[in-house]
Amino acid sequence: MKKIFIAASVAALALTSCRENEPMTGSSDFAMNAVSAADYNVSGLPVTTVSGNITSNTTWSGVIELDGIVAVKDGATLTIQPGTFIKAKPAAVGVATGVLVIAKGGKINAVGTASQPIVFTSYNLLDNNVSTTAKPGDFGGVVLLGNAQVNTGTDMNVIEGLTDQADQKPYYYGSASSALNNESSGTMKYVRIEYAGRIIGDGNEINGLTCGGVGSGTVLENIQVSYGADDAFEFFGGTVNAKNIIAFAQDDDGFDFDNGYTGTITNALALADYKSTHSLSGGKPDSNGIELDNDAAGSANAPFTQPTINGLTIIGAKTSTNGAKYENGIHVRRNGKLNLNDAVVTGYPVGILLENPTSVGHVAFTSVKAHGFTLATAEKTSTGTAAVTIPGVTTSVSDPAQLWSMSQPFFNEGRWNVTPRNTGDFQGTWTKYTF
Repeated sequence: MKKIFIAASVAALALTSCRENEPMTGSSDFAMNAVSAADYNVSGLPVTTVSGNITSNTTWSGVIELDGIVAVKDGATLTIQPGTFIKAKPAAVGVATGVLVIAKGGKINAVGTASQPIVFTSYNLLDNNVSTTAKPGDFGGVVLLGNAQVNTGTDMNVIEGLTDQADQKPYYYGSASSALNNESSGTMKYVRIEYAGRIIGDGNEINGLTCGGVGSGTVLENIQVSYGADDAFEFFGGTVNAKNIIAFAQDDDGFDFDNGYTGTITNALALADYKSTHSLSGGKPDSNGIELDNDAAGSANAPFTQPTINGLTIIGAKTSTNGAKYENGIHVRRNGKLNLNDAVVTGYPVGILLENPTSVGHVAFTSVKAHGFTLATAEKTSTGTAAVTIPGVTTSVSDPAQLWSMSQPFFNEGRWNVTPRNTGDFQGTWTKYTF
């Protein structure tokens, strides 16, 4: 089991560099995959509780406890030092707490290192009590909001998960114009987000990392989201690119794209743990590696949701029995589009599903390998689901699931290894899979 130790120099820095001009203040659902507080050696670090808005440049280090929703406002930059831990203050079910929002015009500078990543995680892992364990929803989530173009035709879109707030204006995202598509919301590198997500209501959930109208000047690299209560990553419009990102053991979708997102993802892994929780829709499994819509209505609003993904690995379960807990490796629906280059999908009932009015003409695939226990590539129409041939895709319907030349990619089947597809340092020292 990995243990994380903070260098003495970082601990010393934590004593003096929390919120500027403010004094420091001190203060299972996964029985088979539980993490104890023994995994995180934070007993020597100060704890600072933060609430409300951040309106001036601020630096965090040590252990930060978020009380409610903390928003970085227009003109302010939040800097988070390497080796910092961020947790949520415990709250009632269905309450948005432990949520960090970078509002329009605000910026985040969260640059960890491979040996000292920045970790957003459960408060149960930071209480120095080895008997406590973590569960999804212990942390709220990280939300980045920008002014890049979305396809809703308005600048006043309220981000999912925060639509129930009395004052919704701070949570607006996106623009009807492309004028600020190159805008920057800051940088996140070597960051882990663990046990995040809040189910506020039907269709109103907070994800691990949510990007709403975020511009391409933003840098997102080496980010892992684990055991989330909803999606790991969701992109609502915008043009932000991301590199070396990992969705691990989330309840719902690994990567979700909506409302005109047109960025590029380079090296992405969606890794399932069949012992985790799994979302249902109408009593049926509803967890996908990728879920992609143009918008909720399936309109032809421009810009179309059309991400480009280069280097994608989606791993489900080894056998059809455990694979039945999931839905599709990739689900392109509601008029969405997808460019996909160099990808493997394995261990889902259906590998790739294209849903009417989406057609084969809405996707452009190169060097894609798709496995499904029932159907490798399929199209859903008004009369049902049937196999379809997609140019650029090699298929398999084996049971056990196809390895696609990987060593042992299934998380629950002993020591796992996605070589030769470890293209994004997915098994590097900054990651954590032993929970």
